[in-house]
Amino acid sequence: MVGEIAALVTALCWAVAARLFRVLGASFSALSLNFWKGVITLFVLGAYLAFSHFWLNQTFTFSHRDIFWLLLSGVIGIGIGDTCFFQALKRIGDSQTVLVAETLAPIFTALLAMLWIAEWLTWKQWLGIALVLFAVDMLVKQEKKKQEVVFNLSGYGFAGAAALCQAVGAVISRDILTGSEIAPASAAAMRLLGGVLIVVLLMFWRRSRWLPVTHNASRAWKIMLLASVVGTLFPMYLQMLAFSYTQAAVVQTLFATSVLLSLVVAFVLGEKVAKRAWLWSVLALMGVGVLVVAG
Repeated sequence: MVGEIAALVTALCWAVAARLFRVLGASFSALSLNFWKGVITLFVLGAYLAFSHFWLNQTFTFSHRDIFWLLLSGVIGIGIGDTCFFQALKRIGDSQTVLVAETLAPIFTALLAMLWIAEWLTWKQWLGIALVLFAVDMLVKQEKKKQEVVFNLSGYGFAGAAALCQAVGAVISRDILTGSEIAPASAAAMRLLGGVLIVVLLMFWRRSRWLPVTHNASRAWKIMLLASVVGTLFPMYLQMLAFSYTQAAVVQTLFATSVLLSLVVAFVLGEKVAKRAWLWSVLALMGVGVLVVAG
């Protein structure tokens, strides 16, 4: 149950951080936003690991195999995956992007986990996954009605590629964390390093701007710091913790509940939430319950 709780808290962190990153999108380019949140998180994780080593006498062992696969997981899942997601957002909008990516990612993860690490799901887990994904899809389609739908084949391709990259990163992480004694914090730092490295290369290649364009830089950096902690630092650690205890496809499905948890965030902030949206949330909650019990 530890893994399921960690995955749900990760989804909640993303739901909260999404609003902060949306604000930052007016000042930072997509790549620079990805870069700075990664750098800030790496700095904090590095400080924590150094403190643990020198003051708590904890030792960290990395095999060359662990380093290679975790870096590769970060390159694919964070660097390439997030870039594809951002490209999809530009072409088909947020509702269609989320609909495709959040639906396909758990399915791709389940199939890859079966092929790669022989991780099979029970029929009860498949039922829970179906309930959660159906509820998420219905909620996104409900929101889509408020927006103009744009058909762009490359946009859907990028959304599908983002889902596939998430799945590959998830299965690699699950494989390493269950096959070695590496700690979740160490795995998170190594995976994030891979993501940051590929983002740096992309920024040089595309000649993207590194700093924000804003009239209030101090405010932008304060929001960036908060968003990085809530949206990257905590989720990166919790992701690795979730993959340590729970099957990859189940974890990836629970991540998708961030769409539903954003309703809770909106309600707390005093925004109006449609009654039908709450009904889909109840259905998703039933799916989560099935996954927890079946696990």
